Amino acid sequence: MIRLAGARTLFYKEVLRFWKVGFQTVAAPVLTAMMYLLIFGHVMQGRVEVFPGVGYTSFLIPGLVMMSVLQNSFANSSSSLVQSKITGNLVFLLLSPLSHWAWFAAYVGASMVRGLVVGLGVFGVTVWFAPPSFAQPLWIVIFMVLGSGMLGALGVIAGLWADKFDQMAGFQNFIIMPMTFLSGVFYSVHSLPPFWLQVSHLNPFFYMIDGFRRGFFGTSDVSPWISLGVVGGSFVLVSAVALHLLRTGYKLRP
Repeated sequence: MIRLAGARTLFYKEVLRFWKVGFQTVAAPVLTAMMYLLIFGHVMQGRVEVFPGVGYTSFLIPGLVMMSVLQNSFANSSSSLVQSKITGNLVFLLLSPLSHWAWFAAYVGASMVRGLVVGLGVFGVTVWFAPPSFAQPLWIVIFMVLGSGMLGALGVIAGLWADKFDQMAGFQNFIIMPMTFLSGVFYSVHSLPPFWLQVSHLNPFFYMIDGFRRGFFGTSDVSPWISLGVVGGSFVLVSAVALHLLRTGYKLRP
């Protein structure tokens, strides 16, 4: 039986942790995304048409929203665990009777909240640059939830593995950032040379963003059902690894 006693309190603590510094954890990512839109939208608008009848700015907005969701979901759980290790307050959680399911639900749940809040903030400030369309809104919800959950679980893995902030930053800079920027946020993967087109199809982030875009425009580079299968399978795999590490106490207990 899955025991989630205490998960609500830990979840509240994790949400409060990022909300107390909202200027850094929410406002700053929103501003960064808006800068991307102003620069790339200004340079490429009128020069590139990725989908028929869809302007480049309209095409770019869903990519920026999903990119912000993924990066901030990962940052929340990973930074929280590393910070708790460094400051030493992780010992108080270890003394509590929380199950590994409760840890997982609280950390991943809070990461999803931060990712979704930032994503909605990015959408709110960028929507003024291009009128939104919602061709198939169910795909928007599905891929936003699965994407934020997967990156929250991946953040748990990174946070357990890293012993200091530079290790966690390395994980983010050499894994998360390249996979995000090579996922089609700023372009259609069909504009890539054949070799890189094949490589992009090995990147689960591509399927998250492509499926998410499908909800806005009703068109995508691959079938949304293929994207759903890849993203859903990746979410289950990453979550299983995170739960196993939490259950065994990997780098949590001496």
